[in-house]
Amino acid sequence: MSQAIINTAITVRQMVIRQIDAIPEEIYDVQPAAFNNTIRWNMGHIVTCLDGLLSKGLPFNSGLPENYGALFGTGTKPADWTATPPSKAELVQYLNQQVAGLAAVTPAVLEEKLQTPIQLGPLKFETAGELFNFSIVHETMHSSAISALAKVIKYEQAK
Repeated sequence: MSQAIINTAITVRQMVIRQIDAIPEEIYDVQPAAFNNTIRWNMGHIVTCLDGLLSKGLPFNSGLPENYGALFGTGTKPADWTATPPSKAELVQYLNQQVAGLAAVTPAVLEEKLQTPIQLGPLKFETAGELFNFSIVHETMHSSAISALAKVIKYEQAK
């Protein structure tokens, strides 16, 4: 693994931060009928999953609040929330904080074998680098979801 993949992760995260900064918070909790989540959920999911995935194979911990897993973990949805979710500012704070964690990763660490391979559905990760790469792909998938949500919400509000 090279420094290039680490730089790519940082660039992807910076793009996500710019993307969400441009979206007004008043639409973060709008859930169009065709979607099972919201912009806020996708933001929290990005933060929570990066932390959860990378902490399994790297020295990576953003110190997220304990309730983030219950709010934003895989299989969760805003319709089930019983607690008030974090604000845009709080989520952006963690997104920014994680950039420093990504920058601290070294190419050598990415080459290391995981103590125990990690199975996520049909996917199996044996090295820290495989987990790191998947986390970047996962983030871009949710960035696309945020983009789609914002476009649909703006379209529906313009009708």
